[in-house]
Order: sequence, then structure tokens, then C-alpha cells
Amino acid sequence: MKDNISDLVQKGTTTVGIVCKDGIVLAADKRVSAGYLISNKKMNKIHKISDYSAVTMAGLVSDAQLITKLIKAEIRLRRIRSAKEPSTKETANQLANILYKNIRTPSMVPGIVGFLLGGSDSKGHHLYELGVDGSITPTTDFCSNGSGSSLAYGVLETLYSEGLDTEAGIELALKAIGAALQRDMPTGDGIDVFVITKEGVKIHPTRRIRKTLE
Repeated sequence: MKDNISDLVQKGTTTVGIVCKDGIVLAADKRVSAGYLISNKKMNKIHKISDYSAVTMAGLVSDAQLITKLIKAEIRLRRIRSAKEPSTKETANQLANILYKNIRTPSMVPGIVGFLLGGSDSKGHHLYELGVDGSITPTTDFCSNGSGSSLAYGVLETLYSEGLDTEAGIELALKAIGAALQRDMPTGDGIDVFVITKEGVKIHPTRRIRKTLE
């Protein structure tokens, strides 16, 4: 993610989402850049927003953090009102509404931020790409966001196969982000991986990620 307003649309980061037969894998690097300055090396760019959904974020840090807080609150409120867990599609629509309003609200600083949303519900496992304009793109295989996404897509297009499980999905996500780590300057300083299944959202152990990258 970038703090440098002039380069906001490039969204300096690399995030990846992969659809697997038993869940969704989300991965992201940990670097925050402000122009040519690495301003933070330990940013968490994947956030659990409910027991069965999580998002990756790319773009302006302040907007990304605020919108993540807002969608968490909206999901909690919807759960209280309906006495049931919102579906992934409902969550995606709610997040899209927030993004649509955010980008169209007059401001000295344009709110440029995009998300990948992964979730599991009674209808299965779902992955959505949400654009800075509030658009929603459902994905049946994989998607990537950020300045290193073209590098990640090269790996995903080559190695993805329909029906892979989450263990294979984790390995693929690490390879995709790893490619961006090698060549994309704003991407770096480690990788976080979340796995979303019918059991809920789980964080992949960091030590296993390090072993895979070695």
C-alpha cells in the first residue's frame, strides 16, 4: 500500500485471492511505501471482518483502515438485526456501497482503495474483487490486486488448476506473491496468508511460510 498520494492508483502492494475446493486462500505482502521510502515493514494487509470472511486491502492506508472498521461494524449490526450470519454476497454488496460512496465524496485526498473479499457460507466458498469505484467482480478461480499483480498473475495463470485444495492454494499464493517480492519495489518484507473454510478464518503459521520461501 502507498502513502504517496501521486501514486495512489498504482496501489503499491501485492495481494492474491485463490478459490479452492475446500475454501479460499488470501495472501498479501507486508510493506508500506511512501514514494521511494519504505515507511513500514510490518503492515497487516489482510483482516478478518467476521467469523467466516476476510479482506485484503490495497491503496491509501487511512481509507483502507477506516473502511475495514466500517465493514466490520456493518456486518456486526446486520448479524444483530437478522439474528444470522450475513452471506458473503451480502458482505460484498455492503463493502461495495461503502467504496462507491467513498470515491465519490469530494475530498482534498482522493479515497483510492481496493479489496479482495473471501468468505464461506451455506452456499459455498466465494471470492470477490472490489474496485476503487465500488464495482464487484465475483471470481471463480483467482484474482490479484496492487502494483505487483501483473507478476502474480503470471504465476497464477501458469500454475492454477481447478479443484486444488487449500494446502496447494497456499503454496500457489506464496509463489505468486514471491514473484512480486523479487521484482516489484513496493512489495516486500514478508507474506501473510489467511485461509477461509466452513470452519472459519484461520491465519497460516508464519514459520511455515518462511520455510516455503527458503
